[in-house]
Amino acid sequence: MRRPVAPLWLARPSRFATVSQPVARAVLALLVVLVMLTWLALAPTPVESSVGGGADHGTDMGLYAAIVEGVRHGGDYYTVAADAMRAGNYPLRPFVTMRLPTLAVVAASLPSIALSGMLYLLALATMIAWYRRLRPALSRAALAIAMILLLGGMVAFLQTGLVLFHEIWAGLFVALSLALRRPGRWLESVAFGLAAVLVRETAVPYLALMAVFAFAEGSRREAMAWLASLVVIAVVLTLHAHAVALAVRPLDPQSPGWAGLLGIGFVVRAIISATALSLFPLAFAAPLAGIALFGWTAWHDPLALRLSALLAGYTILLGLFGRLDTFYWVLLVAPLWLVGLVFAVDGVRDLVRAAHDGRRITVRRIIR
Repeated sequence: MRRPVAPLWLARPSRFATVSQPVARAVLALLVVLVMLTWLALAPTPVESSVGGGADHGTDMGLYAAIVEGVRHGGDYYTVAADAMRAGNYPLRPFVTMRLPTLAVVAASLPSIALSGMLYLLALATMIAWYRRLRPALSRAALAIAMILLLGGMVAFLQTGLVLFHEIWAGLFVALSLALRRPGRWLESVAFGLAAVLVRETAVPYLALMAVFAFAEGSRREAMAWLASLVVIAVVLTLHAHAVALAVRPLDPQSPGWAGLLGIGFVVRAIISATALSLFPLAFAAPLAGIALFGWTAWHDPLALRLSALLAGYTILLGLFGRLDTFYWVLLVAPLWLVGLVFAVDGVRDLVRAAHDGRRITVRRIIR
C-alpha cells in the first residue's frame, strides 16, 4: 500500500490515497468515461423546462393546488383527486399515477404561509444537520464551500411556489435522514426516511438501500427498522391502491408506462435543471455533475458509500424508467448531489498521484 500524503480539503486522506497504481489508473479511466458520458446531455432533448424556475411546471402544480382546495372545502381526497385528474386528462391507472394523500391532506389543514414556513424549517434543519455531519470531515474553507454547494442543490427546494410538489418534501426528508444516520444512532434516520416515502413512494429504493447496507455492516436492529418501514409503506400503498380503484371509472385513461430509456444524458440535464448548475453553460455544467457523483466515492466514510449507491441507483432508475415529463424525480437526490465536488478535489489528486507513481524497488546482492 502507498503512503498517503496530507489531504488538501479533507480532514483525513481520501479513499484513494493508498490505492495501487493499477487501481488508480482503472478508477481514473472510469472517471474519464463518466465525464464523457455526461456530455450526452448536449444532445438535443425536449427537457428544457427548469425545475427551479418557479414556473407552474405544466399543469402539475395547478392539479395539486386544485386537489388541496377541494380537500380544504370538505371533499374526500380520492374523489377530489380523481375528478381533478380526469378534468386535466391525466391517467388514473395504475394506482401510482395518483399521489398519496399525505401532502394534500396536510396542506389542506394549514394556511399556505404555515406550509411554506414548514418547508423552510425543513430545509434549514437539513442544512444544519449536514453542517454538523461534514464539520469533522472537512477543513474550514472546504466546509464553507460544501454549504454553498448544498444550498446550490436546494435552489428548487426554497421556492414557495413549489411547496405542493411532492418530490420537494421527499427529497429534503431523504437528505435529512442521511445526515442524521450514524452507527448506533439510526432511529431518527429511519423516521425521516419513512416520512419521505409517505409523501412520495418513489423514495422506496432509499429505504431498501439503507436496509441492505445495515445488514452488510452487521447492524441487525437497524436493518430490521428499515425493513419495518418498508412493510409500513407496503401496507399504505395497498390501502391506497384499493381507494384509487374505488374512484376510477372504466373509461379513465391508462398511463403510457415508464420505460423511457432516455439514458444518462437525460439524467444529467435533469440534475442541471434542478440545481444551481443551471446557471452555467451546459458543456461546463454536465461534467461537473459527473465529477460530483464521483466525488462522493472519495470520502472515506461509510455514509459516503450509501450516498454513492443512492445517487448511482437513482441515475440508473431515472435513465431507464424516467419519461420526459417525469424529470422531476431527480429532486429526490438533488440536494446532496453537488456537495460531492468538495470530496472530488482530494480524490482526483490522490488518483493522479498514484497513477504516476514511478517508484521501483531494486534488490541488490552485495558479496563481500
